[in-house]
Amino acid sequence: MEYRQLGRSGLRISALTLGTMTFGGRGDMQAVGTTDVDGARRQIDMCLDAGVNLIDTADVYSDGLAEEITGEVIKGRRDSLLLSSKVRMEMGSGPNDAGLSRQHIIEGCESSLRRLGTDHIDIYHVHEWDGQTRLEETLSALNALVSAGKVRYLGVSNYAGWQLMKALAVADRHGFERFATQQIYYSLEARDAEYELVPLAVDQGLGILVWSPLAGGLLSGKYRRDSSPESGTRQVSGTWNEPPVRDREKLYDTVEVLVEIAAGHGASPAQVALAWLLGRPAVTSVIIGARTDDQLRDNLGGASLELSADERAALDKVSAPELPYPYWHQLNTASDRLGAPDLALLAQHLNGGE
Repeated sequence: MEYRQLGRSGLRISALTLGTMTFGGRGDMQAVGTTDVDGARRQIDMCLDAGVNLIDTADVYSDGLAEEITGEVIKGRRDSLLLSSKVRMEMGSGPNDAGLSRQHIIEGCESSLRRLGTDHIDIYHVHEWDGQTRLEETLSALNALVSAGKVRYLGVSNYAGWQLMKALAVADRHGFERFATQQIYYSLEARDAEYELVPLAVDQGLGILVWSPLAGGLLSGKYRRDSSPESGTRQVSGTWNEPPVRDREKLYDTVEVLVEIAAGHGASPAQVALAWLLGRPAVTSVIIGARTDDQLRDNLGGASLELSADERAALDKVSAPELPYPYWHQLNTASDRLGAPDLALLAQHLNGGE
């Protein structure tokens, strides 16, 4: 297992991270997975044996049950792994049970610590934007948690580029602890993050943790243009919710290339999709989660798969995002003075993508 520096921080984390959204199955999360304590123990054991050192969870996963299961399984071995959790989503019916106010952040952290059975969270993410709370309040609360030793590194998830850049500027202006990483949706199915979030990470020295790297299973190889998924699996349809599928034909084209490359390696399409992500700019770790042990075992194999330059180029070409303004204009008129953040998006479009 490769260990990578988390942005400009001194923390090193494994190229793969175990996600726990499938733990519990309480409430709406039942549709995602129903892994119990015994199943979670098997999965965490598999990951630790493979060299994974980060487990990612959130207070909202199964209304706290995922954190409780994680805390139960890691008893006696907390010092051998890193924990990531999140705050922001609704955790009750009260007026302060959601958002990024000082009240909710501190209460959310204390509750997560209790459920996890630990005295600190290694990476604490704000899970989503809160446009009704001043960033100064949010960031000062997070800074206080770091100063108290309850949180060691800060992360952000699902922010727009301007929102994240503003948050970093506020932190710098007040001397607050900066975000060290961002957790984002990024996959061969949807490369929207390359417009702003990936270049921002390169420019500002943030690590990237990727959630749903297989696009909710769409890149597993089961979903093909001329065949139906197996019975009981989620299906591609016009009402697909998260992640949304905006161009089904492009998805199928991408899967065909994945399948072809996978066959050449004796690997699975999922492993190829993970390996592609691990070679993208600023990506520190890819979060994997699975309903079954076999799925998890297969995903773990993605960390050791090496793709050739030609294979990467083929995947880049078939999945390339369109260039909205101002990017097409910069490609045409500013290509003589592009920096590393610009090239995170535009390099694949230079010289026809060659």
